[in-house]
Amino acid sequence: MTELRIGPSDPAPDSADGTRSAAAPHALVKLPRAAAPAHQTGAHKIVAPPSAKPQPVGTPAPARPAHRHDLDGLRGIAIALVVAFHVWAGRVSGGVDVFLVLSGFFFTGAVVRAAERSGGVALRATIARTGRRLMPSLVVVLVAIAVATVALRPYTQFGTTAEQTIATLFYTQNWYLATAELDYLSPDPSVSPLQHLWSMSVQGQFYLLILAVIGAWAAARRKGVIGRRGLVIALVAIGAASFWYAVFGTGQHQAWTYYDSAARGWELLVGAALAIAAPWLRVPKRLRGLLAVVGLLMVLTCGPLFDGANQFPGVAALWPVGAAALVIVSGVTATDTSVHRVLGSRVCTRLGELAYPLYLWHWPLLIFFLAQSGRTHAGLVDGLAVIAISLVLAALTHRYVEQPLRARRAGEAAPAHHRSTGVIVSALAGAVMAAAISWQLVVLTNPATPPGDLSTQHYPGAAALTPGAEFPDEPMRPSVFEAHVDTPAATSDGCITPNREVRVCTYGDPNATRSIALVGGSHSEHWLPALERLGVERGVRIVSYLKEGCPLTLSDEPSYAEYPFPECREWSEEVLDRLAAERPDWVFTLSTRYRSSGDGDEVPPEYLAAWTALEERGLHVLAMRDTPRLRRDGVFYRADDCLAQRGTPDSCGVDRKVVLDPVDPAHQPAAGYPNVWLLDLSDSICRPQQCRVTEGNVMIYRDEHHLTATYARTLAAELGRQIGAVTRWW
Repeated sequence: MTELRIGPSDPAPDSADGTRSAAAPHALVKLPRAAAPAHQTGAHKIVAPPSAKPQPVGTPAPARPAHRHDLDGLRGIAIALVVAFHVWAGRVSGGVDVFLVLSGFFFTGAVVRAAERSGGVALRATIARTGRRLMPSLVVVLVAIAVATVALRPYTQFGTTAEQTIATLFYTQNWYLATAELDYLSPDPSVSPLQHLWSMSVQGQFYLLILAVIGAWAAARRKGVIGRRGLVIALVAIGAASFWYAVFGTGQHQAWTYYDSAARGWELLVGAALAIAAPWLRVPKRLRGLLAVVGLLMVLTCGPLFDGANQFPGVAALWPVGAAALVIVSGVTATDTSVHRVLGSRVCTRLGELAYPLYLWHWPLLIFFLAQSGRTHAGLVDGLAVIAISLVLAALTHRYVEQPLRARRAGEAAPAHHRSTGVIVSALAGAVMAAAISWQLVVLTNPATPPGDLSTQHYPGAAALTPGAEFPDEPMRPSVFEAHVDTPAATSDGCITPNREVRVCTYGDPNATRSIALVGGSHSEHWLPALERLGVERGVRIVSYLKEGCPLTLSDEPSYAEYPFPECREWSEEVLDRLAAERPDWVFTLSTRYRSSGDGDEVPPEYLAAWTALEERGLHVLAMRDTPRLRRDGVFYRADDCLAQRGTPDSCGVDRKVVLDPVDPAHQPAAGYPNVWLLDLSDSICRPQQCRVTEGNVMIYRDEHHLTATYARTLAAELGRQIGAVTRWW
């Protein structure tokens, strides 16, 4: 089988399709000019090379299009938007979606043209070329991230960084992040210096898919069965299915769908279909100008108009995808309008040339800056500094890593200094992989385990906050390595569901006649160790109805949620129906939530609606004030990370007034609900002026806002006192 080539001189450009790459990787084709033009418009030529093989019906002769400098510039505009919105707005610009379309367009076009010339797809050679052109810059950045993590971040983050490094190298980072979005035990993926590499994984998986599809198409084409039109129809059908899945998934669980390759596929397939259909497109000059203007304006306005992080890749993603498609179509016949000239300017095209390394560098630099400064966003001067350093590193990477490995023409021996670059990059790749795997082996062979029951004499926990309490100084438990696995039994039992299913589990005294239903999300769940101990000691059956990230709600779009969550509403409705049928004595749920717009806590209106629904069903409610969350200047931080960086229980704590109102904000609204009784254990977690991260030798938080099971068990006595005062059970 003939090796896949872009043109007879093989200019060895940047990306997987033999073209210049863009962000993560976002490719743009660059082909040599042909000597015998078949059609010419302005300065751009459309060349149809001679073909020795008859073309099937409906298949135009393969053409090598003139280089689209306007799409170089579009890539430059897109990366500028990506960087600016990340640095200053902390939101998605739509630039990555533009890159996905461009990548699908150029990769598919190059592979189809090569298949038409050679009669097949050289799979092994194509994959090798992809790795050779994309991996060197990636490896350099991964090494820099690994070094910076060891030097600047707490050792509690080494394991996560190692896992994501391996996932990135094997092009599965998007699935790692999707899983992390559903796993409440995982650190927040949005603060990972490797988070942005999910798009590379999506595109890498797409490349394999499109190679398989075109390989099958080429085999059928050799038999005269199917031409380009048939391939376009097949890709459109696959793309339509992907779009439907994306729309459905965005409405059900957007956080997962955002990283899902199947939901992102339609964006690349739009570009793929345009690449194959391009020979049939003839666009008049006036329409070319209009399409280009509209497309560019849509690209520029996507970020301000849409909250992409919470709306993509659903219907809203039609905006950036459509914008890229309009610009592509506007230049298929010729690129002779003012918009095309602007996009083809030296500034835009040079930025597009640096797009891939700039994309790789800007995000980790931003994340490390924010982590070290303790801020949520960069200011004007700081942001400019981050961008300037990113540009310098991108230019150096392009000059000294990318170009030496791409300058060689096919069949030529590489110069000695080029070979040296390859050897160095290969050594770095081996080193970063070895380091990541070694750390994972250490973790796997020395797994963290929760401490279990501890002596209350040496580890009083919450009891240490009672007046006159005395206890010896002992090593903190759980330790910073144990804290993240010190979870309630519902987690290990699979009794807190990540999906629509309602799972019911029983704890405490299973034979007791008195019952409490524990209902809600993980902030209800982390009270289970205290309730379970109370149930065993006092003869109470604890029945759990738990779903991750889902306080009891009747709204598809709760005011406190970052994205629509109709699955939570559906789950809540079924739970309410079951509670009405089961008739527990009490329903234990939350009464407050942290105030996202400022200090303190509040009662979301959705909680009041849930109380009303419970009242209508004749159910009594024990409403617990939510646990204080660790945050400074609006930035959440993990207790284990802080302590691992030589923090102390005091320095890692937070002022009480920052996380809690002086008076429980649920008091006033609860007065209007005769079925609701309030519980508040804030004084068993916080001191009068401060909420520390350990009390009585016991670590309070396993992350930034969940209680460790060990500390929760020490709350059983005070919880029992408050429940007894309400229920009169003891």
